[in-house]
Amino acid sequence: MNESNAGPPVGPGAQVSLAFALKLATGELVDETAPGGAEFTVGDGNLPPVFEKVMFGMRAGDSGEFPIKAEDGFGLVNEDNIQVLPKKAFGDDMALEPGLVVSFADKQESELPGVVKRLFGELVEIDFNHPLAGKDLLFKVEIFEVSQVSNEIARM
Repeated sequence: MNESNAGPPVGPGAQVSLAFALKLATGELVDETAPGGAEFTVGDGNLPPVFEKVMFGMRAGDSGEFPIKAEDGFGLVNEDNIQVLPKKAFGDDMALEPGLVVSFADKQESELPGVVKRLFGELVEIDFNHPLAGKDLLFKVEIFEVSQVSNEIARM
């Protein structure tokens, strides 16, 4: 991190302009901001809280790389989130294959995506864990600008 004293630090109520790259611990790129970066407000749900928290105290001009353990990022793989369903539940027109993302509705009618893991006979194994569950990550960030937009304390 650079030792910059310009402007307010990243923290609750801050709007942040930044560029980031998210990689697996193996170095494989998972996600990154578009050229020119992105903006978010701390606590708005656009970034998981663990990614926000590692930036707390950073200021415009600062950058850093932060390892994120699987259990702190998107959680560990929960075997209860892997389900086996009959192929007929998907309809005849759906070409099922490993890696296909399918969408279901949960009890609250919210969208619940799952990934087809494998097919066997008339059964389909679907993984409802987040695709990054169980993976250690590296969060690389550069802070362009920070402004204080609220004095509210975020629920961190």
